[in-house]
Amino acid sequence: MKRCLFSLMALLLCVTAWAHKPSDSYLTLRSAEGSNDIAVRWDIALRDLDYVLQLDRDGNGELNWGEVRQREVDIIRLATGRLALSVADKPCAWASTGPLMLDKHSDGNYAVLSLSAQCEGPLRQIKAAYSLFFDVDTTHRGLVQWIAPGSASAQPLIFGTESAEQSLALQPSGVWQTLRQYIVDGVWHIWIGYDHILFLLALLLPAVLVRRQGQWEPAPQLGGAVKEVFKVVTAFTLAHSITLSLAALEVISLPSRWVESAIAASVIVAALSNLRGSLENRRWIMAFVFGLIHGFGFASVLADLGLPQDALVLALVGFNVGVELGQLAIVAVFLPMAFSLRATRFYQVGVLKFGSVVVAMLAAWWLVQRLFEL
Repeated sequence: MKRCLFSLMALLLCVTAWAHKPSDSYLTLRSAEGSNDIAVRWDIALRDLDYVLQLDRDGNGELNWGEVRQREVDIIRLATGRLALSVADKPCAWASTGPLMLDKHSDGNYAVLSLSAQCEGPLRQIKAAYSLFFDVDTTHRGLVQWIAPGSASAQPLIFGTESAEQSLALQPSGVWQTLRQYIVDGVWHIWIGYDHILFLLALLLPAVLVRRQGQWEPAPQLGGAVKEVFKVVTAFTLAHSITLSLAALEVISLPSRWVESAIAASVIVAALSNLRGSLENRRWIMAFVFGLIHGFGFASVLADLGLPQDALVLALVGFNVGVELGQLAIVAVFLPMAFSLRATRFYQVGVLKFGSVVVAMLAAWWLVQRLFEL
């Protein structure tokens, strides 16, 4: 059990050294009634393109428009070589319909490609095969909004290594399909949202301990630890659900840079509080206060995914449910291991104290990166 917890913590700390959002690209596929063509807008992160194509020719660590523009042909060739559209098993031909452009997402600048897939015959049995960056990053995903002929709403699709080939339906998605899609994406996001995970775990580490005379001691019963975990998780859930909903419905909007910086700061505060032991049974208050900020972080991801206007509430509920399911899965793994090791020096010193210091240092680096856009 000790080895399992140590491996879990080591994995999280290694993976979290990268503070930015994992690799995604965004596609909007659209076709008009009576047309055999599919219009494609494709947003691809410049950092991903630079990694594969080495766009930064002068090696100064910064990309300028000239460096990107010079490689437009290579970028288009890379993209169209990694996305295949076919109709009735006949491949569609690619054509560029506009110049390369730039757009800014919550995690940085993206190249925007305007393309057209020219297909033979009427659109039926449409299939898409996606493989952009899978050879260098198995966690990369293609987030697609497919607008079928005659449809006013978009159907969301997610391409990953396990779902690299999918069909594009000509009929709008049903209620359960839409709900399922956003639940899956909510689960995925919390699992790769390393700053969210570390904030939650930092608050949960002392849940299996009690503070007596300035010292940590093992909690006498599992019930007490479960109660403390329940309060923290419930407060965090309630808070981020409030701000996620307000931001997704465009009631409140905050600058992404400051939101992401505040999230990094929340991880620092949560981790350092474990060293002082000053919160005692009030960690749920911190979970609620900072959970409001984390909700805006979730909302920026949901905005990048795109929300179907005719199923806005459904998508919002599905994403929220997915986040909570992913969160509960993390707690279900963490709590039994932590409780079984709570009396050991390994847990009280190695995991709680040393782990909190390392987490605070990582989050401090994230804060610097995000504040100064390094």
